[in-house]
Amino acid sequence: MDKIIIKNLRLYAYHGVNPEEKSQGQPFFIDIEAFTVLKRASMSDDISDTVSYSKITKTVRKIFLERSWDLIEKAAGKIAREVLKEFPTLKAVTVRVKKPEAPVKADFEYMAVEINLSRDELYGVRE
Repeated sequence: MDKIIIKNLRLYAYHGVNPEEKSQGQPFFIDIEAFTVLKRASMSDDISDTVSYSKITKTVRKIFLERSWDLIEKAAGKIAREVLKEFPTLKAVTVRVKKPEAPVKADFEYMAVEINLSRDELYGVRE
């Protein structure tokens, strides 16, 4: 399966369990892998034969910044569901939300969650 990749989309948001995460916010990095068939676009050079990564990015930004969640699992799941709903030619999506400044006393690059969702699974998942 072909894929459209968005790597390390940097967004500043207010997700987290701790009160200071909700009041002060922090940077997040989001990776998206959107699985689809790109054969036609690879031959036609026509934007209408693919899914615009710009439009995917706009959707991800809107969802991630629209409200604050305690868990990045919830944010990643919401992104996965909404991207599949908005772009019907996508077969599946992988969303990775990375939290490089997670309030954990340890030396790390980032903490993250990854959600994988296929179109077949989409309507079996409740909000």
